Order: sequence, then structure tokens, then C-alpha cells
Amino acid sequence: MARPVHSGPALPPHWPGMRVGLYGGSFNPVHGGHVHVARTAKKRLNLDCIWWLVSPGNPLKEAAGTKDYDKRCAAVTALTATMPGHRVCGAEKQWGTRYSADFLDIFLARAKAVKPVWIMGADSLKNFHLWKDWRGIASALPLAVIARNDEPLRARLSPAAQVLSPYRHCAASAKTLSERESPAWVYLDAPFHPAASRDIRAQTGRA
Repeated sequence: MARPVHSGPALPPHWPGMRVGLYGGSFNPVHGGHVHVARTAKKRLNLDCIWWLVSPGNPLKEAAGTKDYDKRCAAVTALTATMPGHRVCGAEKQWGTRYSADFLDIFLARAKAVKPVWIMGADSLKNFHLWKDWRGIASALPLAVIARNDEPLRARLSPAAQVLSPYRHCAASAKTLSERESPAWVYLDAPFHPAASRDIRAQTGRA
């Protein structure tokens, strides 16, 4: 294995050719559904590591959904402490980026030697066309969409999914996704996990 290198304190240790899954989210609160997505992606995509990107703020969500960054980050850190190959990455906070496209501009310049894949649940694919420069994101690195239990059909018929349909690869080829030239993406069916952050917040009375 190649010797790990660092590109500043924001990024976890990495090395040339490392297959990294970038999994962003508010994680408010983090729950078993998030773990399901991350573990499914790591296994099915043959990744060396999943980097959990705890978002300081999501432009598509109300501010209440992304408050208490330090607590959210600590919760993800605690949850992943016993999960080999999973690391929390605070680069978005340290770099001051609010949009995934801006984060990726910096990340791809600083970690040129890694082989990244962007990980998202199918619920995010439904709104992907609303993200800043979503076409640029799709052209910058491969995407892996993990099935969730909330309206998976709508996700696969979403505006972004339709635009990107010529670049979709079969699930059987997922293990080589990190090697493919972008745009490239896969949709991975998996046993559904019922947990959702918004439902947990509602049940616990959190904003």
C-alpha cells in the first residue's frame, strides 16, 4: 500500500489511488439509515474508505435542520468510531463552503491522486437538479445512488436522473465505478431502512 499523504488538516489521511466515497449530509440526527447507505456503498463499490461530510448548512433545508454543527459532527464521529474504513471529514466547515460544487472544486484540486465517488441516497437524487452546478458535479466524479424507502420510483424518474440516463451503468458494474470516466453513475437497490432524520426530529420534538 502506498504511503499516506496529507493535503492540509481538513482531509483525512489518503494515498494515490485510494477509492474514497464522499458521503455528505446534515445528519440531524445521524441514524441507522445513514449507516445503511454508507455501508452499502463501501461494500458494493469496493471502496477503501467512506468520508462522512457533515454539512455546516444545507441551502435546500431550513436552518433548524442544520444547527448545532459541533454536536452533529460529534455524533457522527461516535457512531463511526467502531466502523472500519469510515472517517468523519470536516473540510466543508474548515474551508467555509456551503455548496457541494464549491467543496468539490477545492477537494479535487487538493486530492488529485484519489479516486472519489459521490454517495447519495435516492431521496437526494429527487432534488439533485436543484443543487448548485449539479451537472458540473456529475461531470467531475462518478455518482452512486443508494435506494431509500421513500418513493424510489420518483428518484429514478427525477429530472437529474433523466438527464443523466445515458451515463447510467448497471449495478453489476458498481465495483469498477471509481475507475470510470465521468459522467458515470449507478443506482443500487438494497434492503430499505425505514429511519429518516425528519421523522426522528418530529418524534423527539426537535426542530
